[in-house]
Amino acid sequence: MSTAEEMKAALQAATGGRAQLVRADDAALTVTIDVAGLNEAMRTDIEKTVRSSLEPHAGQRTVRVAMTADRTKPRLIAVGSGKGGVGKSTLSANLAVAMARRGRSVGLVDADIYGPSVPTLLGRENVKPESQDRKLVPVMSDHGVPFLSMGQLVDAGQAVAWRGPMAGKALHQLIDAQWDGARELVVDLPPGTGDIQLSMVQSHKPAAAVIVSTPQDLSLIDAARAIAFFDKAGVPVIGLVENMAGYLCPHCGEISDPFGSGGAEAAARALDMPFLGRIPLDIAIRKASDAGVPPAAGDSVQGKSFAAIADKVIEWMDRSPDHAA
Repeated sequence: MSTAEEMKAALQAATGGRAQLVRADDAALTVTIDVAGLNEAMRTDIEKTVRSSLEPHAGQRTVRVAMTADRTKPRLIAVGSGKGGVGKSTLSANLAVAMARRGRSVGLVDADIYGPSVPTLLGRENVKPESQDRKLVPVMSDHGVPFLSMGQLVDAGQAVAWRGPMAGKALHQLIDAQWDGARELVVDLPPGTGDIQLSMVQSHKPAAAVIVSTPQDLSLIDAARAIAFFDKAGVPVIGLVENMAGYLCPHCGEISDPFGSGGAEAAARALDMPFLGRIPLDIAIRKASDAGVPPAAGDSVQGKSFAAIADKVIEWMDRSPDHAA
């Protein structure tokens, strides 16, 4: 590997693709850093990281660093949860579809390595993305949402046993793709607060996060951990969604609450954050999801639940400080 290639590799590894070696001559090494979405402290930290990464290769040359904020890149909306099984992927897919129906240019990234389900939810199983200029080209769904999924990078049914660095590299491929024209990216994260979440926050600073929980206490405890994670990382949380909220029996018409009732709304009040809405525990959502037809693509009662949440997310994004005019 040449010295120039070593420097490029060092920059990619240190900054997750944010830094690019523009020129290397006898006098200087010139680097640009995409700092879109980073606050002042983070910009200072990433500049220090770049300089320390190049120091072993610089010799007597000056290291010149230029910072840019590329507003052509989509802003990330991370959808997270503290635990699995709360319907986060279903919420992510339907949120993206509902936003698209509102006229937004939105893409969807399924970053859930160990349980990628977005291809099924959008009716695009076994469809592989193409590559152009060494970047992935998202697959377009029937619902106006381009998407990429970890499930497209491995064969169906194959067990995924990736360590953190490999998973982080795969996530970077999905986010740093050919998202031409997309204004926002909904990113369906794996549950928890581990390597994937940390890699995404450090390398691809989200504009905001949405937290999904069921009403039960155990889920809410883990949701609070996810909120604390994003808060510590400096990522604002738009609000909390309560999924599987109430079950209407199709036979007797009685409403039951197998996971409790109102827990997420009460938790949102306790945490002083917006409550974005409830998604019912409804067999119609399960059937539509299995069939690759997101309820948000229609005007059913279930679809309107997702649309109401999307409206609140859009409102937040449009009045956030990072909103590009």
